[in-house]
Amino acid sequence: MTRTALLLSAALLAHPAFAATDGIEKDQLTLGFIKLTDMAPLAIAKEKGFFEDEGLFVTLEAQSNWKVLLDRVIAGELDGAHMLAGQPLAATIGYGTKGAIVTPFSMDLNGNAITVSNAVWEEMKPNIPVGADGKPAHPISAAALKPVVEAFADRGEAFNLGMVFPVSTHNYELRYWLAAGGINPGYYSPEDVSGQIGGDVLISVTPPPQMPATLEAGTIVGYAVGEPWNQAAVQKGIGVPVITDHEIWSYNPEKVFGVTAEFAEQNPQTMLALTKALIRAAIWLDENDNANRPEAVEILSRPDYVGADAAVIANSMTGTFEFEPGDKRPAPDFNVFFRHNATFPYYSDAVWYLTQMRRWGQIAEDKPDSWYDATAKSVYRPDLYKVAAEALIAEGLAKPEMFDFDADGYRAPTSDFIDGIAYDGLTPNAYIDSLPIGLKTGQTAADGAVN
Repeated sequence: MTRTALLLSAALLAHPAFAATDGIEKDQLTLGFIKLTDMAPLAIAKEKGFFEDEGLFVTLEAQSNWKVLLDRVIAGELDGAHMLAGQPLAATIGYGTKGAIVTPFSMDLNGNAITVSNAVWEEMKPNIPVGADGKPAHPISAAALKPVVEAFADRGEAFNLGMVFPVSTHNYELRYWLAAGGINPGYYSPEDVSGQIGGDVLISVTPPPQMPATLEAGTIVGYAVGEPWNQAAVQKGIGVPVITDHEIWSYNPEKVFGVTAEFAEQNPQTMLALTKALIRAAIWLDENDNANRPEAVEILSRPDYVGADAAVIANSMTGTFEFEPGDKRPAPDFNVFFRHNATFPYYSDAVWYLTQMRRWGQIAEDKPDSWYDATAKSVYRPDLYKVAAEALIAEGLAKPEMFDFDADGYRAPTSDFIDGIAYDGLTPNAYIDSLPIGLKTGQTAADGAVN
């Protein structure tokens, strides 16, 4: 063992998580997930033996929807789960189901898209510039959709859109894209949780696997969802993905692994083992320029996991993304599981979700910047992540340069959004006030209007 590894081992043994117990407190675990491509770290950790290497015997159970998944984690029926990045935050602040949830591990970056029906796409196309190849120029702004929404209104038709959950990344990305194109997606209030107050469109919840069928039935005319359900619309010939979330916000955090705060406190060695196994799975998914992705696609296509056609999953997992049939474009970072510090639970990622909750009225009133910081730090746990990463380095399973150990928990400010507006997680209120559409300081949504 090298001197560096010996020093890391000594540091680990001195860490409170190691001092708390001599062994794993709970070695048989049941973990939940939704049938989406980005549950991959869980499937890979199981199928490649990373859980077993850490002394864990894990059962993975698909859940019917995000609410059921969260409720079962809070009730102790699941030991942990694949969660929406905003879900632990919403639960902790009491928006929806109340429960103290923490995350030591971010599961991925990017991975979503927004799809519209063929009919809506045909109405949008005249408003979209074309490139030298004659194909639509990307990224496509929601400004191209605005005349279509207005035409629906003129005809007295509702413009119904689907997303997977009120505190999902998909909801906030869909709203961000619409607002950046001049379309008001609507507000929430304590009395009206539809999210449709003052909206130019009507956004409601549809479970991910049901998105294509709901679109085909005409109940909705578009949706925001993770893979493989955008590519499924292309395969079925019923819809066209118009933009990926990588084009809305480059390298945005998407899912996290969540457990109750009580579970994390009572089972420190189990948490260490879980986080180590998940980090190993993420490394495997991205290493050697995605060389393992074809095997990952085969695993994910199994009925016990995503259960979708392997060719559909491969469209995005292996570095491409198909928009219109035949319009397949390179997308090497459509799914990122480890690169770009994808697995590190940054406070600034948590703060961004909280700003969007405030922007659209899910957080009804102003909060000081310090509240955003404290809330983020109560849920996102880079301290737990770092211990696991250091253990892998000490064991020769990872290298120090693979991790962002110098981080204070905040990413550098970025303007890598479709509208170019800068975001700094340390100044959330200034960021909220800089967004053209959305609640500002002193504003609330109530009685069907913004006050």
